[in-house]
Amino acid sequence: MFTGILAAAVTPLTADGSAVDAAGVQRQVDHIVGGGVHGLVPGGSTGEFTTLSLDERKQVTELYVEAAAGRVPVVAGTSALSTAETVELSVHAEKAGADAVMIVPPFYDALSFEELLAYYGAVSDAIDIPIMYYNIPSASGVRLTPEQLAQLARETAVASYKDTGGDYAWFSAVHQQHAADITALNGWDTLTFAALANGAKAGVWGTASVIPRLCADLYDAVAVRGDLEAGRALWAKIFPICRFLESHNYACGIKTGVELVGVGAGPTRLPVLPLAPRYREELRRLLVAAGAVEDRVAV
Repeated sequence: MFTGILAAAVTPLTADGSAVDAAGVQRQVDHIVGGGVHGLVPGGSTGEFTTLSLDERKQVTELYVEAAAGRVPVVAGTSALSTAETVELSVHAEKAGADAVMIVPPFYDALSFEELLAYYGAVSDAIDIPIMYYNIPSASGVRLTPEQLAQLARETAVASYKDTGGDYAWFSAVHQQHAADITALNGWDTLTFAALANGAKAGVWGTASVIPRLCADLYDAVAVRGDLEAGRALWAKIFPICRFLESHNYACGIKTGVELVGVGAGPTRLPVLPLAPRYREELRRLLVAAGAVEDRVAV
């Protein structure tokens, strides 16, 4: 149901990190949507969902839906360690106006496939909007075969999946062999160009929260117009930023990036620390090289 680039969005916090910053959400949405990005995914890993209370997570969903105001679809992250809490968050997201929910399998104690079917089945029974499966084996410990992922989609309301596994052969197998069952969305930053060139309909991309126009232009060049030459030129600017972000705490990197481009979202919550000054300067230089910020004295 999704096409284009969907921005994995941060959770703006007040300066002391103690509360969600509602005005900050509006700034993020206006920046992202104004840059031509096609959708929003708040409440995921980039949104630091594991550090938020249940009430804060509901607040974030409500704020992003309100700020989007129907301009682009909103996919709310509703992952939780228990089925009951995941259902509660998902039901709330639907009532708040989200277009879909994104759910990572409960982490820490990896589920069997049978347990996974029951977990997503329970959410499917509770809501009428689609589910995006969040494939991130490094965090969840769950490694499905392409056939199992297709079966999950056939037997539940899972309609698409965000692939943050980094295994391009696995992603390609699902995309090429099981497209009738499930829509593949790339979620591994440095594989974005390859995934779009391979025909992926969409991607969930944290970098799009920082440099939305470049990311939207890449999608248009590669996925819409099939202009690989133009796409390569854009990718040459974008790739170094993606590689940097994958080398650091991702949420912290994105929050630093949005601050550097002028739409600050406050700090990350502890235990994640701010980027060291030398890394902050490295990211600034990459954004300057991409044309996203003006060159100036290091901050």
